[in-house]
Amino acid sequence: MLPLIREGKDVIRIKKAECIKKYDVVLFTRPHIAGRGHYVLHRVLRVNQDGTYWVVGDHCTEGETVNPENIIGVLDAVIRNGKTVDNSTLSYRLYIALWCAPYPLRFFALRMLRFAKAAFYKLRTLFHRR
Repeated sequence: MLPLIREGKDVIRIKKAECIKKYDVVLFTRPHIAGRGHYVLHRVLRVNQDGTYWVVGDHCTEGETVNPENIIGVLDAVIRNGKTVDNSTLSYRLYIALWCAPYPLRFFALRMLRFAKAAFYKLRTLFHRR
């Protein structure tokens, strides 16, 4: 969940999921990975008609569908350097507006960057062989 949550540095506070809406960060389990459940923290980008949620990490380009029964809770706050930032602050709302809301553009830009890097390395290896 970079850049919102830094692994090993920030502490998160999770509350029970009552009403999940778009842009909420949910903690859920992925069943049947290596024979056991796997905990994942991703942001809801769409509530589907069938009641499932389409989620994606803030630093990911691939999303997945999550069933409501796999959701454990919703992110309530991030504790960074002893200061609590809950999801109602202006800075958190700005983060959502600038980083999360334009996900389709970010998705496209990250895909194009990966394509450009791959093309660059391919061309570089072709020219170095000659």
